[in-house]
Formats: sequence, structure tokens, C-alpha cells
Amino acid sequence: MKIQIRPETKKDIAKIRNVNAAAFDTKAEANIVDSLRKSSSPLISLVAESDGMIVGHILYSPVKLSGNNANLKIASLAPVAVLPERQNQGIGSALVEAGLRRCQSCGYKAVFVLGHPDYYPRFGFVPASRFGIKSEYDVPDEVFLVKELEKGALFEYRGVITYHPIFAQLD
Repeated sequence: MKIQIRPETKKDIAKIRNVNAAAFDTKAEANIVDSLRKSSSPLISLVAESDGMIVGHILYSPVKLSGNNANLKIASLAPVAVLPERQNQGIGSALVEAGLRRCQSCGYKAVFVLGHPDYYPRFGFVPASRFGIKSEYDVPDEVFLVKELEKGALFEYRGVITYHPIFAQLD
């Protein structure tokens, strides 16, 4: 099974929606991806393709840090989705790693994620509270994580991460 990770194209949009709808219990994530594509920029949207079939998707979108510096270039990873029958085969990990490399090459200094505390540390994510940074959402510290893409990038910054208003649709 060979997996190719590449940027999404217009012809992938319906397939990406299907992957996100299949991977989650509701269509909320699929709706958020579609809405962000229309109203947020810049986005990093990658697909995992195997034998001509889209089997996974990941999206990174800009977020803002209140407080000391609202101009720090940072992103959020959300969502990452893999077709249920293709999960636990390394596809999600490949998407995360490729996405982090793309974020770094695009000049992002850090990436935040609201995610599983047992999954994301393998990629270098740590609780954002270590940097004095909180989520706008009331979530436990252990699920609001960050990875610095440039060592020391968050050293002088504190504040609250705010997401695109579209993310409120998940509530």
C-alpha cells in the first residue's frame, strides 16, 4: 500500500467531504472544512491518496494569539480524518508529519491542536499551558497542545488562541 500525500485540488473537494463525514460521528467536521475553504485563508489542506482513492485528509488554518503579539504566524491542526477502514495504518501520522513540514516551510512558527493527549506528543506537541497560552474554549490543559516549529518561537508570548468563528459550529 503506497500512500501519496499532496495538496488538495478542486477535484478532491467532494472526496474530502466524504472522508471527513465517514471518519467522524457527525458531519460537523466535514461542514467546517467546507466552510473554512470558503472563508479562511491561507489554508494548508493535504490529502492522502492510495491507488487513486482519497483515504485521508488534514487541514491547517490560521489562528490568532491575543495578548503580547497578535501578529505571530501560527496555525491550528483540525481536523485530521482517515477513512475508518484505513485507520491504524500510519496514514494519519503521515498527514500530520507532512502538514507540519508544510506549515514550517510556509513560515508558521507554531501549530496548535485540540486533540488526544496520547496521540499528538509523538509529533512533539506539548500542553500549550507550558507557554502560558490557553484556548478560547474551556478545555482541559492536557488536550490543548502546541508544537513550536521554530525553537523558542513562543518564549515571549502569552495569551489566548482564538479560532475562526466557524469552529463554534462544533459546539
